[in-house]
Formats: sequence, structure tokens, C-alpha cells
Amino acid sequence: MAREIIVLGAGIVGVSVAWYLARRGHRVTLVDRRPPGSETSFGNAGIIQREAVQPYPFPRDLATLLRVLPNRQVDIRYRPGGMLRAAIPLLQYWRNSSPRRYRDIVPEYASLIALSLDAHASMIEAAGADALVRREGWLEVFRTRAALEARLEEARANEARFGVRHRALDSADLADMEPSLAEGLAGAVHWLDPWTVADPGGLVQAYARAFEAEGGRVLEAEVSELSRDPAGWRVSAGGESLLASDVVMAMGPWSRQWLAKLGTLVPLFVKRGYHMHYGSVGQARLKHWVMDAEVGYLLAPMRAGIRLTTGAELERLEAPAHHRQLAAAEEKARQLYPLGERLDPAPWKGARPCTPDMKPVIGPVEGQQGLWCALGHGHQGFTLGPATGRLLAQMMDGETPEIDMRPFRVDRF
Repeated sequence: MAREIIVLGAGIVGVSVAWYLARRGHRVTLVDRRPPGSETSFGNAGIIQREAVQPYPFPRDLATLLRVLPNRQVDIRYRPGGMLRAAIPLLQYWRNSSPRRYRDIVPEYASLIALSLDAHASMIEAAGADALVRREGWLEVFRTRAALEARLEEARANEARFGVRHRALDSADLADMEPSLAEGLAGAVHWLDPWTVADPGGLVQAYARAFEAEGGRVLEAEVSELSRDPAGWRVSAGGESLLASDVVMAMGPWSRQWLAKLGTLVPLFVKRGYHMHYGSVGQARLKHWVMDAEVGYLLAPMRAGIRLTTGAELERLEAPAHHRQLAAAEEKARQLYPLGERLDPAPWKGARPCTPDMKPVIGPVEGQQGLWCALGHGHQGFTLGPATGRLLAQMMDGETPEIDMRPFRVDRF
């Protein structure tokens, strides 16, 4: 039976949830203060990472901790105030990254990743967005042979266990595929399964248009109130009062404060990230998405130029931008590829909503009938948005989801 449903948050996760629900015949209103795909979904690396079966653990080895401690790295930076604010979830994150706990988390996380391409494919077809998508994989480039061999060993294990395909590239193979990269690199892992997207924000916008074509409504307005009364869930936004039987919380890092008002505590913290677009010097051309694995940034040939994305910054959600991490990444990137001038007036900043056990929160809120969560996807919101939408729609319609959803329940913390 068709129901009135409100989805809060128009990033890739919220748009995907809304589309899958509308596809099933429900009357869905998608609410966000900004147009679809304007926050973190706009600024990511643009990879649907089918190979990412292992979430990013908290570093526990002494060598990595000593490397990170001076706070000058490209892959991770931190602000003491931000770490203090998130001290409890960060401590839980550290504990969950122990070998024993992490070993149990990986197959649960991988079960979601395995659905990513198929769930995106349905939405890409409906949105007519195939021109934005390339199915050629991406390159994880290494400067030293030892690091390359270690990564290839992991890749072989993941291929045997999770069906993730890859190809090993030596220095000559890499030079053939990307002749504009610097000489002297050890080689790369060519991940064969992932898809790349030349305009991530544009893809989310195309998905939103497909949602509207299914009869859904997009309301661009700030949410001012969320409450439940005997008639259902009430949402006040932009001067309108909306009523629905169900509400889906998909507001990324902003979900925590709204859930807390309803008495549900989800220990979210953020990893912020930055990007900038560049031209290329002379005849240089970047053909594939390229990660400089031992440094910790990525170069992506987007429609807007070569996008340089940084690693993670542990800082408060609303703290001012800090641009030194991007500057450090740019310095290293210019050694790898002949970047031209900056094309954007200012660096972009976004925030990834993360959980202490590295798994998203998907499912009903216990004791709050009709309230559902779809949040906490960390580094893989762009990859997992459509899979989350499909699974949550199955749950909301009372069906048995295609994978075990107990590891992602709201009350697990």
C-alpha cells in the first residue's frame, strides 16, 4: 500500500532512498536546505568503489602513529579541538580497528559493497546518465616496490574472498597506460570492477530528476522541526508543515543532532576533506583516476578539470576550512603529474559522516515507529547510496532484505 514518506537529506544516500521508494509507488517528499548533490556528494572522488571491501581502520601500528603525529601528512591531519570533541567515538573507532574486531567487520561491510554496481546501474539507466559513467576501473599507484607488493598481496586475497578483480601493472605497464605520469614509479594496481563518474554532483542531480519523474517531490528548504504526534511524523520546512507515516533520516553528519532531539544517540564523527580543480600543462593528459597510494591523495579527470582530493581531516563539522593539507597534496601531486593552474576560486570542503565501527546505520529506530536511518557511510557514501536505498526500501515494505541487515542496525552502539 502506498504511503506518505519524507526523506530528509538530498545527498546521494537520501536521493537513492527516495528514488527506490518512489519506484515502489510511495508518495515521497525529499527535503534539503540545498539542491540535490550539493554537499559531500558533490565533492567526492567520483568512484563507485566495488573493490572497497575493507573499510578504513584507525591506524594502530607504532610506525603509522609516529608518522601521523607531527600532523604534516597528506592522508590524515587532525585538530586537537576536533579530536577532543569526538574523543569517545574515536576511542571506539580505535578499539574496533583491532585485528579481532576488524576481522569480523570486513565481511559485513563487504556484503554492502557487493551490491553497489547493480544498485547504481538501475538508477543510471532510469536517469539516462550513462554518459557520466566510465567502466574502466582506476589506478592505485605506488612509488616503492615493497608497498606495491604488499598491496598486491591484499588484492589477491580480496579477489579470492570477495571476487574483486584487479591487474598488476609494473613500471612499463603503468607508463603505457598513463604516459604523462612521472618516471620511476614502481607500478600500480589496476582495479578492474569500479566505475568512475566525471561529475559526481551531476550524477546525483540526474538521479533526483529521475526521482521526480517517478512522481516524487523535491523541497529545497531548511528543516526547522521534526516531531511525532498521533497523526504521524510532522516536518516543518520552509514555511510548510508536512505530515507522513514514515521519515527517513539521511542528513549525513547533521543527522546526529536531529536524532539526539528524539532521544536516539548515534556516535557520528566527521572526517573532512578538500578538493581543487586544475588544468594540465602542455599536452599532458590524465586518462584514469589515479591515487598516489603512499602519499594519500587522488587525481581524477573530471568535467571541471583534474580534481585533486585530499585524505581525511579530523576536525569539528562546522570549523573553518584549513587549507594546508590541500597545499601539501598539491605539492606532491605536481611531482607526479604536470598540473596547471587552479581553476576554482576557492578550495571545496566537505565532511564524511563516520561511525566507530566503520559501518553505516541503516534501518528502523527502535521505539520510534516510522522513523528510519540511512547515514554514517564514511568514505563510501557515493558508492553505497543506491545499495542503501534499495535495501531500506525492502525493509520499509516489510520484505526480507537481500543481505543480513543486523550488522547495520541503529541500536548496535
